[in-house]
Amino acid sequence: MTAKKSQKMKSAAIRKLNVNGANSSSKEQPQLEEFYKQIPEGQEFVKTKEQVPQQTTDNVEAAKNLTKEDKPENTNELNTTTVVDGKMVAEQNGIIDGADEQMLGGAEDNDKLTDKQGEVKFVKGGDHQNGDAKIDIAAVNGKAFTGMSKEELMKYANDPFWVRLRWIFFIGFWAIWVAMLVCAILIIIDAPKCAAPEPLPWFKSGLLAKFNDLQASASDIDIAKRIKASGVIYELPPAHTYLVQEPAIEQKIKDVVENYNKMGINVILDIAPNYVPRNSTLINEALVDKSKHSAFIWKEDSKTPNNWRSLENGSAWDEIKPGNYLLSQFGAGLYDLNMNDSRVKIEFENVLKHLLSLGVKGFRLKNTKFFLLTDNTPDEVPASEGNFVHNEYGFWTHTHSTFQEGLGDLLYEFKMFVKNITADAFLSVADDILRPDVYRTKNGEWSIDMPIYGQFVHALRTNLSGQKLQNEFTNTMYAVGNETWLQWNFGAAHNNSDPTAVALFVSLLPGVPIVSIANSSLFKDMRVDVFDGIKQLRLSPSYMHGEYHLYDSDQLFAYSRIKSGNPGYFVAYNPSSVIVKGHFTHPSLPDKMSVYALSDNYNNSDIVVKSKVDTKSLEVSPGATIILTYVPVKSE
Repeated sequence: MTAKKSQKMKSAAIRKLNVNGANSSSKEQPQLEEFYKQIPEGQEFVKTKEQVPQQTTDNVEAAKNLTKEDKPENTNELNTTTVVDGKMVAEQNGIIDGADEQMLGGAEDNDKLTDKQGEVKFVKGGDHQNGDAKIDIAAVNGKAFTGMSKEELMKYANDPFWVRLRWIFFIGFWAIWVAMLVCAILIIIDAPKCAAPEPLPWFKSGLLAKFNDLQASASDIDIAKRIKASGVIYELPPAHTYLVQEPAIEQKIKDVVENYNKMGINVILDIAPNYVPRNSTLINEALVDKSKHSAFIWKEDSKTPNNWRSLENGSAWDEIKPGNYLLSQFGAGLYDLNMNDSRVKIEFENVLKHLLSLGVKGFRLKNTKFFLLTDNTPDEVPASEGNFVHNEYGFWTHTHSTFQEGLGDLLYEFKMFVKNITADAFLSVADDILRPDVYRTKNGEWSIDMPIYGQFVHALRTNLSGQKLQNEFTNTMYAVGNETWLQWNFGAAHNNSDPTAVALFVSLLPGVPIVSIANSSLFKDMRVDVFDGIKQLRLSPSYMHGEYHLYDSDQLFAYSRIKSGNPGYFVAYNPSSVIVKGHFTHPSLPDKMSVYALSDNYNNSDIVVKSKVDTKSLEVSPGATIILTYVPVKSE
């Protein structure tokens, strides 16, 4: 219904009200008139019986006297009065109001209708412009629906269906609860435990003392005890490599192992497995059996096979018999083995196995870059640098005779052979690897346990600034990987600095210090308490399982070792000859730190062990080292 049509209906209703209201009381008329005015525009309405005014004869006559102009245009939509059975009734749109009452059968039906009626209220609200209205219907007969009463429910208490259903729910609930409890217990029992980090293996935890002669003298044992060494390194003569099962050599190795095992120190042997002397069994067998030539780089030719040079200069080839040349890079009477030959592999693995049975716990292989894995021998080309002549070793590049392809996989094979026999044994190298990529397997895994790489320890001999020294260290770790554990040769690091300064500085770097006793006096006069402090630091969680961080400084080399939940250690080394004041303001560092250790040449009387120092103005004496301990500050 349109708004215009609704307005016409409302006007007609009000006029009718005025007409019919002649016999109505003055009190009721304004109320009804006000009611029709409040009906929203476009809202349809139907009068209930209570709303229709009582029709009288005077009302009917007054309605007949309405002029034509007063009658609405659409008579189908107006309420009119009609006489039905002698009664005045209201008619709207042709529907006689009160017709429903005639369908009731009397007073009884009226009571039923009244019994189902509720109070209907128009609530203010809704969208009046669209003809919407809110209606509130009260409870029937003043009573709200409250569901079944207790008495009604109890009628079903013993019903078999409901009894069975209740038992099903009861048993199901507790079955599920018990199953959840059992599952929780099983998860707790079977879940992997958060095991505490394992300590570093013995060959990574402590210092390693290196001696030359294969003899455990009293002085060697005393030095190893004083520096708190976890292992000692002895060199097995190259001529004895494949003779370790001979009684005299075997007994010598046993004596060394037994002397150190009494003190809980393990023995490591440096071995050169890549060549044998002229009297070797391998040579003698190959001379009589041509099928065994493959153990060597053996060439049958009328002239020297190529231009390779030996380390002692001169040709690298030895004519062992007419027309038979053997490669001999390490000097006269020493012949290179083909390390990839199956017979050579078996011989060397037998050596490793026998030494492990004697109690040896580690091996450092020498000359690994010279390991030959093929009998291909193309000529070398001259090097672009160096002042050498053509018959000298340095004149040539040696790209074919060194770092041959497959070296990493071969060394890995030997390493795993050792570890399968003794789990805590290790296999590494005794020389600088020079090319880290060659010492990895095809899968990118390290083929050795602890490489030696870089010029960092040698740089400690020079007067490099702290920044340049730090750059050298960064380059070294970048080449091998930050997680790699290196060997640090203390003998090469010896300079005019105080021994304690070098020891404290290097001992907390990620790696193992190698103390070369025979070639250096670096640690002979150092106090025992310094080594005690180093040992405790290397056993701390921050060192064994923590990370290291470098801090920028022009003249100091500063780094920290820290593991979450543990005290951190801050190390600062001054390689210069003047006092340097460092300004460290990293967010992870506190304003003040405690002094843990000082090198013997630290000459600042205001700084002593256990005192507090200002991190932003840390003063370090010339050539000295300071170690501080601190609780890290969380970065925001």
